[in-house]
Amino acid sequence: MLVIGIDPGTATTGYGIIEENEKKEIRVVTYGIIKTEANLLAEKRLLEIHEQLNAILLLHRPDCGAVEKLFFQRNITTAIAVGQARGVILLSLAMQNLPVAEYTPNEIKQSVTGYGAADKKQVQEMVRTVLNLKVIPKPDDAADALAIALCHLHSRGFQDLDTIGGA
Repeated sequence: MLVIGIDPGTATTGYGIIEENEKKEIRVVTYGIIKTEANLLAEKRLLEIHEQLNAILLLHRPDCGAVEKLFFQRNITTAIAVGQARGVILLSLAMQNLPVAEYTPNEIKQSVTGYGAADKKQVQEMVRTVLNLKVIPKPDDAADALAIALCHLHSRGFQDLDTIGGA
C-alpha cells in the first residue's frame, strides 16, 4: 500500500509518501514540501498548492491519503489560512478518487511514539527510527507528513483487526 501523508499549511505544506509491502515492511518513497511565496495573493497560493500536489499525486499514484486535522489555534488568521489549504488538499485527493483519513495531532503522536503528548523532537526521532533513515527528515513539515502517513498505516492495521473481529 502506498500512502501519502500531508501536513497542511499555506506557506509550507509537507508531504511524505511511504509504502508498506506484503511483509509489512515500510519504506520511504519520497518526502518534501510545497512552498508558496508570501507575496502571492491567497488564491494564487492555494492554486500553487493544488497544482504541485496534483503533480505529486499523478507521479506517485498513492492508494490513499492522510491529512492532519485542523486544531484550534490562538491566531484565528493562521487557522483560517490552514483551513483553506486543507480544503484544497482534500479537494485534490478527492479529484484523484483517493480514500482520505484525517488525524488530530494527538492521534498522530500517540500512533508514532505511543504518547499523545510527545514533543516534536520525539515524533521526528521515531519517524527516523521506524523508517530506518540515517537522519531526521527536513524540513519539519516533511517529517510531520511522514508521521501522518505512518499514523495511517498503524490505524489501518487496527481497522483491519476490527473487521476481522467482527466489530
